[in-house]
Amino acid sequence: MKLLTLGFTLTCLVLLGMVATVGDDISDVRRDAQALELYLQDRTDHQDHCPKIEWEQPSIDVYKETLVSHLPEGCIKSGVR
Repeated sequence: MKLLTLGFTLTCLVLLGMVATVGDDISDVRRDAQALELYLQDRTDHQDHCPKIEWEQPSIDVYKETLVSHLPEGCIKSGVR
C-alpha cells in the first residue's frame, strides 16, 4: 500500500512539473507573439505617420524584452506619442 501511495505521489509530481513547463512555453509563445505584433505595428506606423524621421528599428529581441513600442521620438501614431 505504501508503495502504491508513493508511486501515485511521484506520478502527480511529474505531471505537475510537466504542466508548469507547458505553461512557461505558452507564456513564452504569447510574449513572442506580442513582441512580433509590436514590431510589425511600429514598422507600419513609421511608414504611415513619420517616414521622414530617420529611424533604425530595433531587433525583435528588444521588443521581446520590453514589450513596448519603439517608434522614434516625435512620430505621432494614432494620437499617441
